[in-house]
Amino acid sequence: MNLVVDLSGRHYPGNQKNVVPPPAARPHITVRGLNKSFGGVPVYSDFNLDFPKGRVTCVFGPNGCGKSTLINMIAGLIPYDDGDILFDGKTLKQTTIGYVFQNYREALFPWMRAIDNIKYPLELMGMSKADCNARVEELIASFDVKFDLQRYPYEFSGGQQQLISIMRALAPHPEVLFLDEPFSALDYEMTLFIREKLQEIFQATGTTMIVVSHDLEEAVYLADHILLLTKRPTRVADNVYFDAPRPRDLSTLSSDAFVQTKARCLEIFQTEVRK
Repeated sequence: MNLVVDLSGRHYPGNQKNVVPPPAARPHITVRGLNKSFGGVPVYSDFNLDFPKGRVTCVFGPNGCGKSTLINMIAGLIPYDDGDILFDGKTLKQTTIGYVFQNYREALFPWMRAIDNIKYPLELMGMSKADCNARVEELIASFDVKFDLQRYPYEFSGGQQQLISIMRALAPHPEVLFLDEPFSALDYEMTLFIREKLQEIFQATGTTMIVVSHDLEEAVYLADHILLLTKRPTRVADNVYFDAPRPRDLSTLSSDAFVQTKARCLEIFQTEVRK
């Protein structure tokens, strides 16, 4: 039986109060006392949050609430004003992460062939040429890549470029994989393909994944944990957990648990944006 589990105890209709996550969902990323302002306007103020380990968390909220800003601060891409962010008690420098950008056209190095883009983080880690080649071959097999990776990024379609970006992010065996709206610029066929491949990777590795999404159906479909944010100054509106078995497929989208979870997330979202 699929269950919708809520951790927050906020008073939305149908809330299950005082429910705790399963023991396996211990925190992987802890955010404490986070502060961030732009031009003197606070986006996050004394913000606290836990991301569960070995889960797919989808971050969803109103436009401009700071979803991408949040994961960019956690991933070290932009500075925050104050606070602490730890990964299993370690600092970011002690943690291996991967990041998939929304704008794949600007994320890949245009002067490098696709295969060299994928190898780049491995070379930064000091891996030998043989080990780099072996890891790339593993990724090619995992994603069933049929196109020629000796070509340059501009020679590929948008979907192929994003697939290369994902392979690069996964190359160093990240402990945490961040994905900032990875499907927003893809056609539906490529979106379905990459969704399924990410599921396979997650099932095989248990890598903690943090996904920013503007599509609620996509967020619920992918996630074990849906993090719902408020308008600025941003707070956690609610946490919803969805335990549909993997791999998920079309039957998941029509299941009672999925429909109920999506409806509940939509209710929370609409309550927040109408404030």
